[in-house]
Amino acid sequence: MRRRHLVYVVIVCLVGWHLLAYMTMPRKVAEKSATMDKETLLRRLKALQQEVRQQANFHEKLLKQLVEERKAVESDLVQGRGDYLKDQVTSKLPSVTARYTATKVTQPVKHVETNPPVQQISIDPYNAVIPVLVFACNRITVKQNLDQLLKYRPSAEKYPIIVSQDCGHKPTSDAIDSYGAQITHLKHPDLTDISLPWTQRKFQGYYKISRHYRWALNQIFRVLNYSVVIIVEDDLDISPDFFEYFTALFPILERDPTLWCVSAWNDNGKVNNIEDNPLLLYRTDFFPGLGWMLDKNTWLELEPKWPATFWDDWMRHPNQRKNRTCIHPEVSRTRTFGRIGVSRGQFYDKHLKFIKLNDKPVPWTTMDLTYLLKENYDVKFVRDVYECPIVSVAQLQAGVSGSHPVRVQYTSKTDFKSIAKALGIMDDLKSGVPRGGYRGVVSFMFAGRRVHLTPPMPWTGYDPTWN
Repeated sequence: MRRRHLVYVVIVCLVGWHLLAYMTMPRKVAEKSATMDKETLLRRLKALQQEVRQQANFHEKLLKQLVEERKAVESDLVQGRGDYLKDQVTSKLPSVTARYTATKVTQPVKHVETNPPVQQISIDPYNAVIPVLVFACNRITVKQNLDQLLKYRPSAEKYPIIVSQDCGHKPTSDAIDSYGAQITHLKHPDLTDISLPWTQRKFQGYYKISRHYRWALNQIFRVLNYSVVIIVEDDLDISPDFFEYFTALFPILERDPTLWCVSAWNDNGKVNNIEDNPLLLYRTDFFPGLGWMLDKNTWLELEPKWPATFWDDWMRHPNQRKNRTCIHPEVSRTRTFGRIGVSRGQFYDKHLKFIKLNDKPVPWTTMDLTYLLKENYDVKFVRDVYECPIVSVAQLQAGVSGSHPVRVQYTSKTDFKSIAKALGIMDDLKSGVPRGGYRGVVSFMFAGRRVHLTPPMPWTGYDPTWN
């Protein structure tokens, strides 16, 4: 309003000045220039009016935007996401942020589909508390997993155990509650069936799992405000050095931006496919799951677009992975004992039950693991792999003299699958990435020999149509 008033005063002054000049100037000069002065003045007045209108429209839009953003902040504060959103809008709405600085939100998190861009938070991997999140549903055998976690946990303060239970199964709930104050028991509040078209109803279990994951991870990161978590399921055995393993690799995860998880699982970890050496660690482009570490920054990136179902395969898609990798061991630090489940059965009998669980503790926190950083790892990895002599599957099966590592090369999706089946490793691909693969290379043991199943050099990246 003040700006408009000032503009009107300026216009009146200009008109008055021209009138005064007209009355005081010589008549001839006035007559000669009258037409030009009027036309010029009209043009200037029109231009000035246009500028005033533009400025007024701009300020009205700006005011409307600020009001809407303020309402959004106040709404999200009520819903339990204020502490998170407050940091995102500080530069835009300092007065609103200051107003809610002291607000502490303790309500359960409610998911919002459209989240603002996430600002990276600073994480101290050496002093952070590292909770273990156990996903449970309706298996009372969760006690087997909890007994091991409590047995091998070096500190209750540094490694709190949190069980998130879906399904509302009372016997399982009672089994969890029997541990008392040794653990925290969360219960997923939404036990309703998800409305699905009839063609998708057979996947109801997968939809519920994905919904449960989103809720539980929001509790960990947005309600309890932890900076990292180790995720396990209720049917996993763990190795004696499980906690030592993740504690030592947490700083590596935070230091290397090309890493986005640490996993305890080797997809090709069957007894005949591994070297019995608990010290061996690798990078992999394939998201392994089954006992893995996730930090808060990665969750805040993933949560706004979290899928309705099949969350693990979604993690393996290029849009999520973004060329990032995970660390995994040669000898697994977890093993599943659950044949009954949403996706087990025959797969368990054929593969999962043969995974070897490490039984030789390693003092990981006393070791230098910086060789796993990308800048240190890649050059040596490529050199060691591609210096190996090439052999055929037939030669390998017939027996190659010596004990040196060898390389078998594939050039197509069909080629990879047939070789993998012949040599006894996992043959499936997700967006072109093989299980355990790094830069297209899968390393494993065959008949006591190290074998690298490789694409040709130079490697040009994964073909996402290979599935």
